[in-house]
Amino acid sequence: QVQLVESGGGLVQGGGSLRLSCAASGRTFSNYVMGWFRQAPGKEREFVAYISRGGTWTEYVDSVKGRFRISGDNAKNTVYLQMNNLRPEDTAVYYCAAGWQRATDPENYNYWGQGTQVTVSS
Repeated sequence: QVQLVESGGGLVQGGGSLRLSCAASGRTFSNYVMGWFRQAPGKEREFVAYISRGGTWTEYVDSVKGRFRISGDNAKNTVYLQMNNLRPEDTAVYYCAAGWQRATDPENYNYWGQGTQVTVSS
């Protein structure tokens, strides 16, 4: 089992940057596929990015390609989501998740953090 705690959210102007962190405790995150999802008010939870075990494979939703980057630090047992050129439509609660399959469907992830709010002003 793994516990996940996100941090790094906040309020930023459009065009700005934020880096989200997801600290894992329990089992090391390198045992899992690590994903980031987001959920805006009134909308379903949406896949943002994942990184495979070992960090050799990443995938992103089209709307964030070229702007967001997912990475991991094994020594710190932490996964990051670097978000650049943020847009108002990126406003959501961002969640970190861990699972065993490379997947974009949140149903494939077994462990979730509590979420961190990201708000982008226009």
